[in-house]
Formats: sequence, structure tokens, C-alpha cells
Amino acid sequence: MSKISQLNQKLHIQEQSCLWISRLDRELAPEEVTQLSDWLNESPKHHEALLEMARFWDDLTVLNQLNTLFPLAQQTKHPKTGWSRMAIAASIALMTLLSANLLFNEGLFSLDNQSELANNRSISTKIGEQANYILTDGTKIHLNTDSIVQVSYSQNHRKISLIQGEASFDVAKDKTRPFTVTAGLQSFTALGTIFNVQKSDDKAMELLVSEGRVLITKADESIAKITKLIATQNTTPLAGTLVTAGQKAVIKSNINAPVVEVPLEQLQRDLAWQQGMLIFEGEPLEQALIEVGRYTSTKFEISDPQLAELKVAGYFKAGDIDGLLSSLNSNFNIVTNRNKHDVIELTLAN
Repeated sequence: MSKISQLNQKLHIQEQSCLWISRLDRELAPEEVTQLSDWLNESPKHHEALLEMARFWDDLTVLNQLNTLFPLAQQTKHPKTGWSRMAIAASIALMTLLSANLLFNEGLFSLDNQSELANNRSISTKIGEQANYILTDGTKIHLNTDSIVQVSYSQNHRKISLIQGEASFDVAKDKTRPFTVTAGLQSFTALGTIFNVQKSDDKAMELLVSEGRVLITKADESIAKITKLIATQNTTPLAGTLVTAGQKAVIKSNINAPVVEVPLEQLQRDLAWQQGMLIFEGEPLEQALIEVGRYTSTKFEISDPQLAELKVAGYFKAGDIDGLLSSLNSNFNIVTNRNKHDVIELTLAN
């Protein structure tokens, strides 16, 4: 089973768990108790997912109901977490979106703003905007916030330049024309694949491969050499870094860090932006706000170094500043003040 298939299955189970938790919170009707019992008996994974989600809920009522209804739940403790009802409620929406689109499925691109692009043109998104496009060969591009891409197709080569930002590519197979994404001084050539590239600057970027393989070379590598490398890949070692499905490559100062395996949970988190969501799992508040800042013109300011290192976790809608600030206030007693320059100052309440 592929990583994408495993992820889709897990997301479906998590979605159902979220829905059952929300029903338990408002108390189950008699017929729902039977339905939940049937669902739990279908697979041990259903038990695990439901109990794990119950631990995140900040009210013992849910766990008490599970203890009463199902003996297995009595074995579960309720550790303290930084998660809130708001985070779980948001995760219900996220899991529904993810399971509906099944990451890179056809439905993901059947949006009103998709269009078939000409062979040579540029596309871009504003801050907080995302867009989906289908190229003339059937390749699909999902463009993230504040991003610019230049499409340059020829008879022998398909070249995409990521000028800034982040984009995901579901590449149509065409053995006669390599598909290459250049970003700064790096080049990413698809070998029948789905992959994501985020560019921080000309010397720093990140590649995440969901399916297939991607060859990393220098951006000034000739098309002829890349084509030859691909044609002889089964007999000749590839002169570059090969990244396969479920792996990530991070480049800083034009130096490739070792390629690393990506667990399904991290894959879900890293690609959640495609569903308009951001997932944090213990990142420092300062780092989380940098990511949030990609989707809004609002700036954040933290005067207390200790507050900047506060660990945060949860599911948030990209660009939903009010929801984020409300969650920080309710969970960490953080107060905010927006000044006349559209900068939000964060401090701990006295």
C-alpha cells in the first residue's frame, strides 16, 4: 500500500473519530450508542483513534462516557495537553476536507479558479490566496500563498520556474519531455511523480515527495544532460540527489542536507496548506507565527523571549487570525493588542 493510500485510510478513521467525539460531548442518543459500538467492533484501529482523540478533549465528560459504554476505555488515562476544544473542532473540518479530497485526487483540482494554462506564461497568488491550475499536458499545479511560477514548455522539455513561494505538482507522465522545476540555483526533475517545493530564498528550499521520485541537480544543468540521466537511470548512477516517495530534502545555503524519511503524520501536517489549514504539533509560538504570517499582511510581535518559546499545538484555518488569537487567549492566557501599523503585540496577561 502506498503512503498516500495509508494516509487516506488514516485520515478517514480520524475524521470518523472526530465526529464521534463531538457527538459524545453532547451525549449520544440510544441508536447512536449502537452505531458507535458497531463502528468500534469493525477494527482495533477505530478503538485506538477514538481513544487518542478523546485524550485531546479538555473535558473528562467524554472519557467518562466511554468508560461507561465501553470497558476498553477504562484503561485510558487523561494526560494534560495543550489542545483545546477549538483545536479538535477545527480538526473535524480538516479531516472532512482531507478525506473529501484524498490529497491530490481529481476532486482537489475541480475548483472554479482552475484553468488550462498556455505553454509559456506566469501565474501568481496574493498573500492569503491559493490557486489550482491544469497545464496543457495535464500536469496539475497547486499554488500556495504569495507565490509566483513561470511556465515554459517546449517540444523537448517542460520547465517550471518557482520564482517565490510554494507549489505542489502532480506531473503528467511524458517520457519524451522531462519535467523540471527550478528554484534559485537548484533544479528538481520529476520521474513520474507528485511533489511539493517551498522556496524561502534563492539558497534555501524544501522538497517533499509524495509519489514517484525527484532528481535534484544544479539549475544550470543542461536539458540534454538531464534527459540523458533519466534515459540511462537503470544502468548508470544518477549524478544528483534522488528523493523518493515519503522523503524530504532540505537545502540551506545551496547545501543539501541528508534526505530524510517523512512519517505519515508529518506528511499530513506539511501538506495541510493545500486544504487551507495549518497544523502545529509543539512548535515554538514564534515559529508558528512566522508560518501564520505567510497568509496575512498582519505582523506579530512578541516582547517576552519566554513567551516566544511557548509550545503550541492545534489545527487552524490559514488566514484566520481571530481564531488563532482566541485560541491563544483561552489556552495560554495570552492577550493581544493591534497597533496602528497593523502589528499585533502578544503578551501574557497579568
